Amino acid sequence: QAQLVESGGGSVESGGSLRLSCVVYVMPARKKCLAWFRQVPGKEREGVAGLNTRSGSTEYSDSVKGRFTISQDNAKNTVDLQMNSLKPEDTAMYYCAADKYDDYCSDSWSWGQGTQVTVSS
Repeated sequence: QAQLVESGGGSVESGGSLRLSCVVYVMPARKKCLAWFRQVPGKEREGVAGLNTRSGSTEYSDSVKGRFTISQDNAKNTVDLQMNSLKPEDTAMYYCAADKYDDYCSDSWSWGQGTQVTVSS
């Protein structure tokens, strides 16, 4: 099972940028599906970006499409989330996730501990 450690959260003004990074203590390329989720208190955790490491395909929620970019760095064993044009509604705890299975996407995840992102207006 993958161990995941996020970093890069913090506070930023609206319109600013942050880059989240997640060290995956299993090679990212061994996991077919990697993703970033976010959660605010009282709401369900929602997926914001997903990556198929075999095909390179990505997908994004409508709320972040065009602003966020998910990528992997096999040399550093990381999956990153570049967040641009941040909005106050992006404020949340962000979680890195790796599918529990190596070779297919089961929508069953291993989670990091989370990193807080706060966007002020």
